[in-house]
Amino acid sequence: MAAKKISTVLSRSFSSAAAPPCFFSRVRGGAGQSRLIGRYKSTLAAVEDPITPPVSVKYNQLLINGQFVDAASGKTFPTLDPRTGEVIAHVAEGDVEDVNRAVSAARKAFDEGPWPRMTAYERSRIIWRFADLLEKHTDEIAALETWDNGKPYEQAAKIEIPMTVRIFRYYAGWADKIHGLTVPADGPYHVQTLHEPIGVAGQIIPWNFPMLMFSWKVGPALACGNTVVIKTAEQTPLSAVYAAKLFHEAGLPDGVLNVVSGFGPTAGAALASHMDVDKLAFTGSTDTGKIVLELASKSNLKPVTLELGGKSPFIVCEDADVDQAVELSHSAVFFNQGQCCCAGSRTFVHERVYNEFVEKAKARAIERTVGDPFREGIEQGPQVDSDQFEKILRIIRSGVESGANLKAGGDRFGTTGYYIQPTVFSDVQDNMLIAKEEIFGPVQSIFKFKDLDEVIQRSNSTRYGLAAGIFTHNLDTANTLSRALKVGTVWINCYDVFDAAIPFGGYKMSGNGREKGIYSLSNYLQVKAVVTSLTNPAWL
Repeated sequence: MAAKKISTVLSRSFSSAAAPPCFFSRVRGGAGQSRLIGRYKSTLAAVEDPITPPVSVKYNQLLINGQFVDAASGKTFPTLDPRTGEVIAHVAEGDVEDVNRAVSAARKAFDEGPWPRMTAYERSRIIWRFADLLEKHTDEIAALETWDNGKPYEQAAKIEIPMTVRIFRYYAGWADKIHGLTVPADGPYHVQTLHEPIGVAGQIIPWNFPMLMFSWKVGPALACGNTVVIKTAEQTPLSAVYAAKLFHEAGLPDGVLNVVSGFGPTAGAALASHMDVDKLAFTGSTDTGKIVLELASKSNLKPVTLELGGKSPFIVCEDADVDQAVELSHSAVFFNQGQCCCAGSRTFVHERVYNEFVEKAKARAIERTVGDPFREGIEQGPQVDSDQFEKILRIIRSGVESGANLKAGGDRFGTTGYYIQPTVFSDVQDNMLIAKEEIFGPVQSIFKFKDLDEVIQRSNSTRYGLAAGIFTHNLDTANTLSRALKVGTVWINCYDVFDAAIPFGGYKMSGNGREKGIYSLSNYLQVKAVVTSLTNPAWL
């Protein structure tokens, strides 16, 4: 099943011709410091004079049983523009009663409705029609993502929404290919396994990639014949409800997909602990994942898949082409304002190339274009909100105080909004906070290592195990590292390659279960064994 890869843009691969301009329009060559300062000044003007988004907010209510409704309490909450901190819209604030209504609608749609009873082929056609509608509305949804989240519009429109479309088409293709097995038994019995939909799936998605996470959760759940209640992140509630409306235009029956906006301690907790939810999927921080798992276990022992935090190593070996390694490591940590669970935020560099690498990484960070994410050519927009903004600055300060060498950045960018300067530290030690805590921001920490045994031990000395990057031309080195690193994904001479068919998930406290690809289907299926006695069988 051929899948459109996005490595050429997400990993800033070495062939830049196919990439959108936002990822490659930057100063090159012998630009002096004055030219870099000029770039910052021109970008700062863009920050202080935000562009009017080319979209309006059409949907700000809950979507329950196919209808837009207010929260039962009548309460709303503001969703903010991270460029300015100003209110975009007031959104319905779902709570326990609203989650109960949504779960009730999903339960009725599963127990009595047509979705699990229609042919798998018809389910496939509906999901495919939705993907077509999503593709048709790429510009509007991308603009909502940028307005609500702060990510560059070109990133959302040219990478993330097309990838979301691809994910749904991938699962549309799987819908009529899910089947059980015939199993031989020791005796006169016919044994078959049935792969049945699990029922009502509760799903909680994060704010860093709202539409992509929507597709990773909703796609396999619906392909398997389940119904869904999804809670959006309170920071980014706008795009998912827009997409859900398109799903109904594609022919999705009422009650199959319900969207509740609200806060984690109220709506999220109600969904995780609900006795009539059969399966839970959560993407977010490790600490919140622990709470979600506890709530699920204390209610009805619903199975839970968790895609959690990371502190991923990016290992630059002594045979590396330093210029290429700098570019790839830069993308690995700074993409999406550093707000990636798999960000390569621990850059391990062999001592033979360390000094050269540090200076070039510093130069690349300084020339990174920061500004209004709706402006063409911008690589980095604001962080998602004030909490994230303040957390990142706090951790940056701790790096300075603990003795790391601040090579670039280190402060806010501009005077309005939640912009942070691309920041690079060298001489980072493993016991520093910047080396241990998931920063989730535009901060690169560069470590020095001597040999493979050392870098393997240090890379694995973390509670996380989500991903890793390896940069080497030596096949033996690549094989040794890829098998020794305790992570769910290893990228060799690339990074952030997210194909629809490639499974994604973590080891250790980065979560359990896998999303995307064939492996994700098992999250939403029950396996039933059916054994029938045979009388005088002709064969066994």
